[in-house]
This record gives sequence, C-alpha cells and structure tokens, in this order.
Amino acid sequence: MQAAAMDPADEPPSMLWGLDPIFSAFARLFVRDILQMTESTQVPGIYFYNLHPIYKVDVLGTVVYKRERDDFFCYGVDDGTGVINCLCWKRNLLKEAEDPNKSGTKKHSDADHGGFDPVAELKKLGQAQLKRCRLEIGELVRVRGPVKTSRQQREIMASTYYKVDDPVMAIQIAWMMEVPQLYRQFYDKRFQINAAGYSAESSINKATNIIQDFLKQKLVTKFRPYDVQDLLQPLIPSRHQAQSAEQEPLAGPSGCQQLSQLLKEVLQILQNEGVVYRKVKSQDEMYLVTTQDKDLFIAVKDIIREDSKREKYAEKGCHVLHILSAVRQRYSLNVSKAALELVLKTLECDSDIISTSDTHYIAI
Repeated sequence: MQAAAMDPADEPPSMLWGLDPIFSAFARLFVRDILQMTESTQVPGIYFYNLHPIYKVDVLGTVVYKRERDDFFCYGVDDGTGVINCLCWKRNLLKEAEDPNKSGTKKHSDADHGGFDPVAELKKLGQAQLKRCRLEIGELVRVRGPVKTSRQQREIMASTYYKVDDPVMAIQIAWMMEVPQLYRQFYDKRFQINAAGYSAESSINKATNIIQDFLKQKLVTKFRPYDVQDLLQPLIPSRHQAQSAEQEPLAGPSGCQQLSQLLKEVLQILQNEGVVYRKVKSQDEMYLVTTQDKDLFIAVKDIIREDSKREKYAEKGCHVLHILSAVRQRYSLNVSKAALELVLKTLECDSDIISTSDTHYIAI
C-alpha cells in the first residue's frame, strides 16, 4: 500500500512529539489502523493516528502465511481486522542451531560427568528458542517493533517476536478486552499542542487520573463535587503565577471558575466511561461510584437470573440492551450503557454470570 502523507499544516512539530507518552511506547493498535496511519512529512518512518506520533507497535495475531530466507522469517499476521507483514530477523544463535556445520562440533567436558553440562543446556536453550521463533500457519504470534513502508507495503520490522501458547484463548480474550480500553482512554483522544507547547488535554487527563485514584484508594461509594474539588486545586495556576512580567491585569476566567470547569469536564468524562453515575438527577448533585454500588450489582444479577429462566432467553441469554432497559425500569433511569458494561465485566470476572456472546449474558 502507498503510505499517505500528513498535511504539514496539521502535523505537530517534531520537537514536541516526546510530550505524547504514546510516542515512546509500543502502541497496541489494530492492524487495520496500522495500515491506514498517515506518514509524517517531517520524519520518514513516523506515522500518525489521531495526531499521536507512532513508530513502533505491539501486535497479537494468527499467522496466515509465511516465507523463510537465510536471515529472516516473513510472517503474515492477522488480528481479525487486517493482515500485515512482519519481518522477523533470525538471531545468531538461531542460525547456528540451523547450520549443521556449526552444531555439535564442541565436545563435552570430562569434568561434568553426572553434573551440570553447560554445553548441553545451551543446546537445549537454542532448540527451545528455535521452536518458539519458527512458526507455522495457524499459530499465534506476538510481534513488537517499528513500522516501515517498503516497496509501497506497510510492514513491521520485528525487534521481538515469539509464538504464544494459548490453548483456551485466555491471552487472546484478555488482549481483545484491553485494546479497546486503550483506544478509549488514549488513542482515540486527539493529541493537541497549545501555544505553550504542552498537551491541551494533559490537565484534563491528570485531573481524571487524580479523581479515579482517589475513588479507588479510598473505596468511595458516593460523593458530591465539592468533596473532590480541592484535589484538583494544584492543577490550576494562581493569578500571580500567570501574570506577565509587565504586571498587566489578566482577562479570562478566575481560578475558581477554571477549577469548577475542570471538575465539570472530569465528571463528564467519568460518566461517559461509566466510572460514576447519578442515580437521581436533582439539585443535590450526588455521584455514585459504579463498582462500589452494591445495590446496582444486586439489581443486575437479579435481572439476569430471573430473565434467563424465560424461554426467550434460556438458550442465548439476555442481551445487554435488554438488561439496560430492565435496570433503568427497576433501579435508575440514569444508568448508562458504559456503567452497565462495567458492572457486567466485574460480575463475569467474579463468576456470577457468563457471557454467551459479546452482547448476551446468563446467570450461573
């Protein structure tokens, strides 16, 4: 495929890429998005997803084709969204294990009779490494490395790769549950730079993490905005710090207004992600922490247990939208789908319910 080039006007300056934490990490992107990323006009080999600068990725998928040369393997890896070439170089130990002229030439020491034989153990290690690096079609592989475009084709130059033993698909299921979370929390949030050279979303992200850590560490069940507002105070610069050297009066919102607006945005993010919700919308702005609301968990379990016995849901289970409708009728109109999915995930991890598909659940 031909790598699409980024518009220079839209591309953030390369000297600011390091402000994005994704830049220094192996991004766990779907193959579809890796193939569709736009390439930087400033630095070849750097790609952009939602303005996030990316040059190395982490992929888990099935080998759908293979090609072997003297120095490398070329595997086609399919993660369910697309297929990408992965160029996996052979290490020297691997080459020696394959070369009959170099294997078995060294003799064992006479001093190691009945004891530890380092030569034999090294040979076993080489055989194990060879087994893990040589994959067949249909086997699961994990590949990490930089993305390159060679001969108009996007591929991964593997720095690390190995066969994954996953007989019950536990690793694949965990991967497919984690990656969408990374998209929601990081990749799908655009990386923006303001005039000062800092991420425009950094203060919101920091504030969100501060509130979430507080709720988790203190096991908070419910709270009002003023209970957590002071936690965000260090993120708001004082007017004295913000004034210019000429001591000119500043225009714009006051520190109190900025703090209130920041908290409002954070609470909206937490509601969108289902972390908190308001059971009753009234002037008393009370928020409940979803994972700590035992009454909500009981209501969801009762609905699934009762409705799973009905003939309509006995075989496949209750659809998530049916459960959501029932929860809103019997418990609270303000429970969001995101909050319900968080409850369902927790109940499934606790073995109170099981999923029969991506959207259907039955009680155990």
